[in-house]
Amino acid sequence: MNTLKQGDKVPDFTVNDQSGNAISLSDYKGKKLIVFFYPKASTPGCTAEACNLTDNYKTLQDQGYEILGVSADSEKRQTNFKEKYKFPFPLLADENKEVIEAFGVWGEKKFMGKTYDGIHRKTFLIDENGVVAHVIDKVKTKDHAAQILEL
Repeated sequence: MNTLKQGDKVPDFTVNDQSGNAISLSDYKGKKLIVFFYPKASTPGCTAEACNLTDNYKTLQDQGYEILGVSADSEKRQTNFKEKYKFPFPLLADENKEVIEAFGVWGEKKFMGKTYDGIHRKTFLIDENGVVAHVIDKVKTKDHAAQILEL
């Protein structure tokens, strides 16, 4: 797993969001961007994380951030997730793992003694020029916005 690191240029990508709109990294040129990867829509940890970012959305925007959530869920699953919790940011339906692979967050995971491949919960802060400013490896799902704002 070759994860993007601080100082790396993020490769451009174009993937559909929950509504089938094509979203590209280049859409965010000149803006600071939070890209958070989560294993699966509507699961407890992912819900806590996305709700925490939603609760602090205004503050994050005041700091100049836009937000993108990414998982390998279908557009339909992402739509249900977004609508249920009223997330104010797009969720990318990265079913082909284009963005997931580009950021290097797909890989071996261990859970309850089993090993399997999946998405690692990581968050990348990207600067106005499309370069990784920070990587948060140890995401606190219930307090994630504070982790970002502390940087």
